[in-house]
Amino acid sequence: MVDMIRLDHFRGFEGFWEVPAGEPTAEHGRWVKGPGAALFVAVRNSLGELPLVAENLGVITPEVEAIRKQFGFPGMSILQFAFGNDPQGPSFRPHNYPRNLVAYTGTHDCDTTLGWWTTEGAGDSTRTLDEIGAERQYCRQYLNSDGREVPWDFIRALEASVADTVLIPLQDVLGLGSEARMNRPATLGGNWKWRYRSEALKPEFASRLREFAATYDRLPCDQPSEP
Repeated sequence: MVDMIRLDHFRGFEGFWEVPAGEPTAEHGRWVKGPGAALFVAVRNSLGELPLVAENLGVITPEVEAIRKQFGFPGMSILQFAFGNDPQGPSFRPHNYPRNLVAYTGTHDCDTTLGWWTTEGAGDSTRTLDEIGAERQYCRQYLNSDGREVPWDFIRALEASVADTVLIPLQDVLGLGSEARMNRPATLGGNWKWRYRSEALKPEFASRLREFAATYDRLPCDQPSEP
């Protein structure tokens, strides 16, 4: 059913925050060493090479990256996080990508790219209006975008990168806004309910994706490059 498996919260295999069961919040706890490389050695010895993607987002230590690189697991990059104040922002910009990477416009936990682009910072946003303005300005400059088709600008930027694998949520292909968001972390109810209708999958979307794949050498070797 799948070609690869993503290990969420990969840093927990090196070390994790342990909280006593009776604590009402995660404030009181301690860092505990995880199984580390030994776990993946054992699994590889039993199953062979592991088709795993490491979610190395957030505060990632050199020890975590050492485990990922030891086994050749690709990391992750989220283009939505590339233009603001995220400490990992520079590594999320396509010109800094390594080849061994899975690059996303956004994930199931993000807003859609159009929703991210048009948000005004209300509700649960952690960005101020000034930060949003600066982020948009840098995004336009970086992508050489006029702002009219930001989801497709994102898709093109990832397809043109050297990242071995690019993943694009269908909501971004369809150009949908926040109403089509998949999940809002730390909330209950209303999540994972978005569905698409077959008539939404217009031929021009497939043609455009194929054009990018052909332009940036992402077609299978046995496929002609001309659409």
